[in-house]
Amino acid sequence: MAAELELRPMTAGDFECFWPIFRDIVRARDSYAIDPDIDFATARRYWLETPLQAWSSRLEGELVGSYYLKPNFDGPADHICNCGYMVDARHRGRGIARRMCEHSLQRARDAGFRAMQFNCVLSSNAPAIHLWQSLGFETIGRIPEAYRHRDSGLVDALVMYRKL
Repeated sequence: MAAELELRPMTAGDFECFWPIFRDIVRARDSYAIDPDIDFATARRYWLETPLQAWSSRLEGELVGSYYLKPNFDGPADHICNCGYMVDARHRGRGIARRMCEHSLQRARDAGFRAMQFNCVLSSNAPAIHLWQSLGFETIGRIPEAYRHRDSGLVDALVMYRKL
């Protein structure tokens, strides 16, 4: 990536810019277990208001992606966090998701989390699996036919985990 990726806490205005990216990704039905008909207000709560942190990613001022960080579980298991990452399709393959994940790993450590877990990495999403493995995540479980993929039909979901 030639330009420097700017990561900053997401604002309400950032989410408005991010909404088309979010909407297109969930409507594609090839990665996120989110209702493809989600409305703006519900999406905003899900991505910006419910998580512990939400970050926007910008290249040369353009919002190109975002991630959130939240506890994966409540109570005695709240030391394991979860993140979600989205990158604008026009900017994929440029290291943005890698940089966001590296940033989130540090933010998670700073927040006192002991591990990070991804609950639904689709077995059909080879680029994501490769990226998460390269960052130290391992597959600790497989949920057979967990996701109704737009093109591939029923696909398995992987549970991926990494100690911090």
